[in-house]
Amino acid sequence: MLAFLYTLHRQVCRSLLLVLDRWSVHRAAGSHLQSRRLPGGAGIAWLPAYAPELNPVEQVWHHTKYGALANSLPNTGEELREAVGFSLATKRSNLALLRSFFRYAKLKL
Repeated sequence: MLAFLYTLHRQVCRSLLLVLDRWSVHRAAGSHLQSRRLPGGAGIAWLPAYAPELNPVEQVWHHTKYGALANSLPNTGEELREAVGFSLATKRSNLALLRSFFRYAKLKL
C-alpha cells in the first residue's frame, strides 16, 4: 500500500488524505501506515464507527444492489459474481454517477 501511495502522490502532485472506515483490516493498515513516513505529509482520517452515508463506496454498493441487480435472479453464484462485476465495470466509466456518490456524501473531489 505504501508503494501505491508514493505512486499516487507522484501522479497527483499534492498531499493526500486517506479516509478509512473502521473495519479491522483498515484499522490495521492505518496503524501500519502511521508508523511509516508517508509521501508528501499524507494524513489519515477515520470515518465514524457507523456512517455509511459518509462513505461513497457504500453508495456504489447501494446503487448496484438496488439499481442494476434489483430484478436480477441469478441461478448460480457465478452468475451473481458476473452480474456484480458487470455492474461495477459499467459504473467505472460513468464519471457523473461516481461524482454523485461523492456529492451525496458531501465530499469535495
